[in-house]
Amino acid sequence: MHIHKKTNMISVKNALSIILEHTQDFGVEKISFLNASGRILKEVIVADRDFPPFNRVAMDGICIDKTSFDKGQRSFAIENTQPAGSKQLTLQNSKNCIEVMTGAILPNNANAVIRYEDVITENGIATITNDSLTNFQNIHPKGKDQAKHDILVEENTLVSAAELAVIATVGKSEILVAKQPKIAVISTGDELVAVNEIPEPHQIRRSNVFSLVSLLENLKITSDIKHLIDHKEELSKKIENYLNTYDVLLFSGAVSKGKFDFLPEVLAKLMVKKHFHKVAQRPGKPFWFGTSAKTNTAVFAFPGNPIATFVNCLAYFYPWYQKSTGLSLSTTYATLEEDVFFKPNLDYFLQVSISNKKGQLFAKPIQGNGSGDLVSLVNANGFIQLSSEKTNFKKGENYPILNYKL
Repeated sequence: MHIHKKTNMISVKNALSIILEHTQDFGVEKISFLNASGRILKEVIVADRDFPPFNRVAMDGICIDKTSFDKGQRSFAIENTQPAGSKQLTLQNSKNCIEVMTGAILPNNANAVIRYEDVITENGIATITNDSLTNFQNIHPKGKDQAKHDILVEENTLVSAAELAVIATVGKSEILVAKQPKIAVISTGDELVAVNEIPEPHQIRRSNVFSLVSLLENLKITSDIKHLIDHKEELSKKIENYLNTYDVLLFSGAVSKGKFDFLPEVLAKLMVKKHFHKVAQRPGKPFWFGTSAKTNTAVFAFPGNPIATFVNCLAYFYPWYQKSTGLSLSTTYATLEEDVFFKPNLDYFLQVSISNKKGQLFAKPIQGNGSGDLVSLVNANGFIQLSSEKTNFKKGENYPILNYKL
């Protein structure tokens, strides 16, 4: 089978470049840190005090004044106990010791901690079995990790559990994050019926919109679901309203060359500038992208096939969103586990099963039945991008991947 690029098709690289030239700024909002997981931080998190904020005991055991040990003393009377979370005690007698718990503040006049495993305790006397000690042994010094005012988390960081812990540690109950875009996910076509309906033999249930909604939820974006019938006037009226309401419109369907695929014509009349229509890729070639001259709304119109919808959302909308919110873009690579031959002069987004083996990602091709094979998405967890510049892709070679099961 021979497929050649046509003059009206652009490359995947150029399509992404154009999309990234039309990003938006959604602004910022203050939210509870408890709701911040998966959001993009829009402020710098700094240390409000030294970390640790005191000389912290790192082992359960006893603490002593090491000078007594250096003079040959090995047995120390236990004069007190310093639990974690209690006020700092003072070692009153340099020939004595204080029992200390992990996480406790180190008592005054003490400078070494000996773990219980190296101590024999009997009748209130702790005898050290080690022959040598180091200064500040088993003590985490004040400010060793971070000093007050040090930057702990940079702006434009994706907040995960690790960042949340740091944010909580410095007492930030509310933080600034990037606002999420207002998005409508829109299906078109008279052949589509609701999920709870019984389709006629010539109909199918709507599914693409729900896959898009789920892919958006991976980014912590909530979206509104719409459905439009293949009627030009109805399309025009409703889309005009959507352009005035939303930051982004994600369409599934109505951008191919079918008789009732009115969307490009309707968008043009509504002053949505077309930046491109077809991309030299499989699946997902008839992908339309434009921006509204009036409202700056971004319009991603994906072809109606389920696999194409997945590919284009991951390959184009995800990077657009990441750049819009300040995240740095990165590419993940995986090693191909089988030889692949693909002759058409197109970038090939091949469905794969991605696995992690000792820290290295591998991609095993999954056999599907074309871009309409929705069920094959379940058996894969990503796509590997094979460039149009080659036809033979060898086992062991590394290529970019898109992973959709996070």
